[in-house]
Amino acid sequence: MSLPPHFLDELRDRVTVSSVIGRKYKLERKGREFLAVCPFHNDTKPSLSIVDDKGFYHCFACGAHGDVFKFLMENDGLKFMEAVEQVASLAGLEVPKESPEEQQRAERRRSLQEVVDLACRWYERQLHTSAGEAGLRYLKERGLSDDTIKTFRLGWAPDDRKALQRAMKAEGVETDVLVEAGLVKRYEEGERSGETVDYMRGRVLFPITDRRGKVIAFGGRVLGDGQPKYLNSPDTPLFHKGRILYGLAQAREPAHKSGELMVAEGYMDVIALAQAGFPAVAPLGTALTEDQIVELWRITPEPILCFDGDTAGQRAARRACDRALPLLKPGHSLRFVTLPEGQDPDDLIQRDGKKALRAILNTAIGLADFLWASELLATPTDTPERKAAFFKRMRDLVREVADQGVQIAYKDHMEARIDEMRRPQGRAGSGYGGRDFGRNQERGGAARGRGNDRQRGGRWTPPTPPEPAGSRTARALVDAVLPRRQQQVILATFLHHPGLLDELGEVLATLALDDPFLDNLRRQILEINAEDTGLDADGLRDHLMALGYSETVDGLLSDEALHHAGFARKGASHSDARQGLAELLGRFAGPLLREQLFDAQREYEQTFSEASWQRMLSLQSTLQAITSASALEDAN
Repeated sequence: MSLPPHFLDELRDRVTVSSVIGRKYKLERKGREFLAVCPFHNDTKPSLSIVDDKGFYHCFACGAHGDVFKFLMENDGLKFMEAVEQVASLAGLEVPKESPEEQQRAERRRSLQEVVDLACRWYERQLHTSAGEAGLRYLKERGLSDDTIKTFRLGWAPDDRKALQRAMKAEGVETDVLVEAGLVKRYEEGERSGETVDYMRGRVLFPITDRRGKVIAFGGRVLGDGQPKYLNSPDTPLFHKGRILYGLAQAREPAHKSGELMVAEGYMDVIALAQAGFPAVAPLGTALTEDQIVELWRITPEPILCFDGDTAGQRAARRACDRALPLLKPGHSLRFVTLPEGQDPDDLIQRDGKKALRAILNTAIGLADFLWASELLATPTDTPERKAAFFKRMRDLVREVADQGVQIAYKDHMEARIDEMRRPQGRAGSGYGGRDFGRNQERGGAARGRGNDRQRGGRWTPPTPPEPAGSRTARALVDAVLPRRQQQVILATFLHHPGLLDELGEVLATLALDDPFLDNLRRQILEINAEDTGLDADGLRDHLMALGYSETVDGLLSDEALHHAGFARKGASHSDARQGLAELLGRFAGPLLREQLFDAQREYEQTFSEASWQRMLSLQSTLQAITSASALEDAN
């Protein structure tokens, strides 16, 4: 759409550059100009000069230069017309429309948007009344602060068929307008034909906005066992759910500046991530559409899809992968992470903190890697015919990439993997984790990564990871700084609190204690736990006594040995024992694990073998277990 030049000039005259920049950054007056810390590079001293008389800003350090529209585009990530509309709003002017019909439609949309915003304000007030007490309690129990509730304009829809209609009637809004805005439902058939009811009732409400922050629809979550659990507004002249991303208005600026944007599955995931400092958005009950993928790329070139680790979450991730393939262009793609089974980002942050989430984000894989892995799950590749079918599928998928430069790069990448898989030492069907990768994905994938190690009722069976030559340095470091007394404390904590073996036993399996007696005891603890599930502290001690470890165990559990380690004693709480043990393991096992992870990643890049992939995932999950527990300790 073209705009009359005089209109842009009028906007520049009415809205000064300093008034726009000053809304976000502190200004210092210097004569007739202003100075500010430049937001376009890492700066501590004011270097951005703002000259209102000439209508521009200029940074003498990095060379950033432009007018009021360019500032909004570069700083806020707006498109040109969005920047024009924002400046026009500040100036109190209407952006010219192309035709009388377009003007009429725009006026109607504006009228509907005003009604939706009026309803949003009413819903917000209801949350803080006695009627919304249950909704507010739910949000607080989910860990949301007052500021977060206010920022996302969360509200409550009373469980009353006409509550909103009565409130809007008092404001002079007709029922027909409420129906058109998607706030009220009118039955068209049957005995109730013509009857109207509020669309949202008895639900916590999540206002859905356009990318500029204007409310256009609502999502609602019912409390209790009502169905459907989540409900979105119907499509309206304002709202088309396949084009909108929840949380985009709140995420746009921080994501534009950090270069990182997460894509989650639900409202609470987005809000919890934002509150923890991770800009995030979510599709509205559907897989990512092509329009939404393009919208993501306007903010950051490689958003991270962080879907649930269950089968449905992985299917949604694969659909997004398929839809993105034809759209790929140089520098623009998707990345993928998989969460622990049964957890979403909100759960993970609540339980383990931001460090645990950051550790998972650091395992993100690119679209090409995700595509290769998920295709290996489609059918076995254990015969020549099946392997040939897999190769054909990969080549067909590569041809779906429309951009020729990206298609060539994908072809090179996939052919290299196919060549590796065809080599005699490549192990048929292994590739990027083979079918075991898929089973890990269905149980939570990279965040757990224990392959088939969890067996017999969910109890953990210790792995026997190979010792890479490159880890000798880290092993020496552990041996040097882990005195015998601290080795004793580690074992004593597991003896008194054997339930910790499910979460931190993998770390114990990775360690090799320099005292041969203690190291043999370590191995026995792991073996007993694997063979006899559900043992308590007394049961584990009895097993060890029967194996002749009586004096060793008595010495480990003595008051003298645990004098400075209260968390290791039998009377310590599970949480105290977990935190103390994780801190100790993290301090001494961390360097070794990171060294081993580096070796495993390097080995996988060279071989693409199932064994190296599984080992890499196992080490990632082990490091995550330490990080998660340490994050809880930091929070306390």
